[in-house]
Amino acid sequence: MSACARLLGLLLLLSLSACEPAAPLKVFDQQLYIWQRQWQPAHAEALAQSRAQFSSLRVLALQAQPQEGWTRARIDPAMLKADGRPVIAVVRLDGQLAQLDGDTIGKHIQQMLTDWQAAGITVTGLELDHDCATARLPAYAELLTTLRQALPAQLKLSITALPAWLASPQLEKLLANVDSSVLQVHAVSNPGHGLFNPQAAEQWARAYAKRSPKPFYLALPAYGVALLDRPSGAPLIESEAPLNSRAPRRELQAEPQQVAELIHTLQQAPPEQLAGLIWFRLPLAGDRRAWPLRTLLAVASAQPLRADLQLQIAQSGALSELSLHNNGNLSADLPEQIEVTAEHCDSADAVGGYRLQRSHNGLIWQRQTPGQLAAGQQLALGWARCAKINQGALSANL
Repeated sequence: MSACARLLGLLLLLSLSACEPAAPLKVFDQQLYIWQRQWQPAHAEALAQSRAQFSSLRVLALQAQPQEGWTRARIDPAMLKADGRPVIAVVRLDGQLAQLDGDTIGKHIQQMLTDWQAAGITVTGLELDHDCATARLPAYAELLTTLRQALPAQLKLSITALPAWLASPQLEKLLANVDSSVLQVHAVSNPGHGLFNPQAAEQWARAYAKRSPKPFYLALPAYGVALLDRPSGAPLIESEAPLNSRAPRRELQAEPQQVAELIHTLQQAPPEQLAGLIWFRLPLAGDRRAWPLRTLLAVASAQPLRADLQLQIAQSGALSELSLHNNGNLSADLPEQIEVTAEHCDSADAVGGYRLQRSHNGLIWQRQTPGQLAAGQQLALGWARCAKINQGALSANL
């Protein structure tokens, strides 16, 4: 074959390859954790807005802790029943419990299930959330065997799993006792190393898929925390509830772009047995460190992520009130400076972490401390009393 013929053949092969459609992306089932210990009226709106995207709800129901003992989450049964989605009750067993008493645990779970059923809630599954030390996995497996025998046969049993368990030869025996498992890929290592690492998460998911004989899910983060350093010992972790400490806080957050990239990678080449994704956690209006629901929905539905900061000026006569709005689905850093052209300003003031300066042609809002504006949120900037203020002539390094 001549060189010309070989070249034509190669070009034809390339053109045919270019015409082949790309392999379709895997569509994962997506579920949602509800982790608030006290339900609020705001749950109703959050549930309604999340219903189309998330198929099932995994609801914190019961906790056992070394000091506090057993506590129930104060759910709203009517609200949960009205939502209509399948409900998996989650029982949190603290990793620091001295022992796992199967009889006591079973009694508390049975009573919770009975009470929920009496309230009209149909529970389709039970999940145990226990950060078990790897060395104690045999005892955990025994507990699961005991529970499986005591629970109704139709009730699906699942557990959360840690990447550290991949080093244990006991993993297969543990997973044989459950119908499915949830691999946690966030907040599983030294907090100083970050809350979420997409490369590590993918490696863990693929390694876990090779060990799991049953379907499994990935628990993905949609939140942030603060670390409070201590003179000795591991740093304290602050979530929604503020800690009574003056120690400096280091904010950590799972970045939406990184989580979205992990999902896309897994959709292109899904690990065997990976059944879906479970998001931690449902955000309510006013949550300080959870992603806004707008951001969570955007990542879960693979929408383009972007911030959209807009300055709004509401005028009433000579008085103008200024505010900054994020109309996008991604948090944005607050601009260092916002300039507004204005004439004959008698008085003005700034709030929201900004300081007011005057310029030759108007007013300047200068940021004093760094900060972010979450998706869908707004920030009051201050007010100005001017003869004329031009809404179209503003400059902000957004």
